[in-house]
Amino acid sequence: MRIVLAVAFALAATTAHAAPKPVIAFTWDDLPAHSAMPPGVTRVQIAADLLKASADAKAPAFGFINGVQTEREPASTPVLKMWRDAGQPLGNHTWSHPNLAALTPDQFTAEIAQNEPMLKELMGDKDWRWLRYPFLSEGDTPEKRLAVRQWLAANHYKIASVTMSFDDWAFNEPYARCMAKGDTAAVAELEQRFLDGAAAVADRSRAMAKALYGQDIPYVLLMHAGAFDARMTPRLFKLYRDKGFGFTTLETAQKHPFYRTDIDPSLPPQPTTPETAMKAKGLPVTPGPVDLKALEAMCR
Repeated sequence: MRIVLAVAFALAATTAHAAPKPVIAFTWDDLPAHSAMPPGVTRVQIAADLLKASADAKAPAFGFINGVQTEREPASTPVLKMWRDAGQPLGNHTWSHPNLAALTPDQFTAEIAQNEPMLKELMGDKDWRWLRYPFLSEGDTPEKRLAVRQWLAANHYKIASVTMSFDDWAFNEPYARCMAKGDTAAVAELEQRFLDGAAAVADRSRAMAKALYGQDIPYVLLMHAGAFDARMTPRLFKLYRDKGFGFTTLETAQKHPFYRTDIDPSLPPQPTTPETAMKAKGLPVTPGPVDLKALEAMCR
């Protein structure tokens, strides 16, 4: 009996001090239209598949919009209302997805402002004042970066960080090419590369967080609303669950101190990716695992 009780107390103590489950906030860029599509696929179907997979996984799905796509591809416009009808939030990815490095601060902030009427209509009284920088570029000079951050602070924006990314965007064009050619073997290879990349980057992000903090942080995952993403998302959710992750909202994830200067852009900017934070501390950064050149060459 004493042995049984001792084991029970030991198990209870272990459970009480177990590390919390790591969590991921899924964010989806380039709504309502991202990248190439295979024959017979529509933007509406892509969104429906992404939203169903998110609902099935009970994973919040924060979408970031480029309003210009409603003009370039009018048939994609229903995607935005679908997203909101599913109870998922939307934020600002600028009107036409320019790189801040190629613009003045005034030109860039005008791009943000041009998206706002659409966001106000879609989001109503909910919080839409989140910016995801196109190309994750905060400019090519410190002065430009600070000027935009000052505008964001004055207009009550928060910056949507990225602390986990496996270059999912790079799979959508080869997928469209391979499907158009009927190359099922190549599509199967894409699927494996996608899942292997996601798994490796999850491990890599966790290793960097533990090097920086000694423990996990809540991760913000960058995804894109593309056709291959829609195909793979149910398997991606399963992969993360099998690796022990739970899912959370962007707002909850970015309450962690790591994201402090992105939540408040008026503060002096600090590194807000694991890679830049590691480099700032003089720690080595392992290269990303996804072979972009190999993807670019597929089904040519």
